[in-house]
Amino acid sequence: MRCPFCGNIDTQVKDSRPAEDHVSIRRRRFCPACGGRFTTYERVQLRDLVVIKSSGKREDFDRDKLERSIRISMQKRPIDPERIDQMISGIVRRLESMGETDISSKHIGEIVMEALARIDTVAYVRFASVYKNFQAADDFDKFVQELRPDALPEG
Repeated sequence: MRCPFCGNIDTQVKDSRPAEDHVSIRRRRFCPACGGRFTTYERVQLRDLVVIKSSGKREDFDRDKLERSIRISMQKRPIDPERIDQMISGIVRRLESMGETDISSKHIGEIVMEALARIDTVAYVRFASVYKNFQAADDFDKFVQELRPDALPEG
């Protein structure tokens, strides 16, 4: 593993243990060249996934990108970080077990929205606002009205 401080490729593992989510291994590493210490995580990857963007562009699936977008939507929400990790791992497992290596970004977005809707409505609306490209307050209003079909329209 390359040292993030000096670029040396000969680093040593000093400690390995299961991470808190029990689906990855946490490794503490040491670089003999610069003395730097850093942590890496190792996960099982069932298959290499490719995301097909709406533009047709293809890019490798990036779990970290998925995690960042979900964590942004859940900022300052009263959700246990472990529950968020479990949700992300569940989404990735679902994607990997679909049997397809090419997955549309639209399908990934739908799976994420489905998972968020079960956990936190505010995070769900936040994610949807980016995923569905809301342009104005009316877009939020229409979306929230769809969440409450029993509400009477104003007027």
